[in-house]
Amino acid sequence: MLAAVAYGDVARTVALRLKYGGRIAFAETVARQMARLLPDGADLLLPVPLHRWRLWSRGFNQAALIAAAMARSSGIAHDPVALVRRRATPVLRGLGAKARKRAVKGVFGVAHPDRVKGRTVALIDDIYTSGATTDACTAALLRAGAASVTILCWARVLDEGASD
Repeated sequence: MLAAVAYGDVARTVALRLKYGGRIAFAETVARQMARLLPDGADLLLPVPLHRWRLWSRGFNQAALIAAAMARSSGIAHDPVALVRRRATPVLRGLGAKARKRAVKGVFGVAHPDRVKGRTVALIDDIYTSGATTDACTAALLRAGAASVTILCWARVLDEGASD
């Protein structure tokens, strides 16, 4: 797991303004910081997906915006629909690590296994808290035949009690 910054006041403000404030231009800023972490050999960028109802209510997937910006600057392919969230989950904010893991168990799948088979995937997310979501995504990608998965995020929470 690679993070551009530690989760703190500035990272929190940027993430929340992007995610809930509709400041989608912040995705470009975040992507620039994350791009320096791209591992050699990565050949596919995949965002952590939102459930369709959350996508509909928010209007965008912040991880998909970040992945698209990284793809434009790096030339690495991205696929915003290969990895899917099969069912809605509760908001994970405020849940402990075990509850988060239970909440996302079996939630993710690969809609297009042919798009990930043999690929070196960089999984893109905004905030890494307990790793439950990215672990569940990684497991689905590896089951579908991805050669490897590296998790890239904007900010890593060092104190789980501090996340939003």
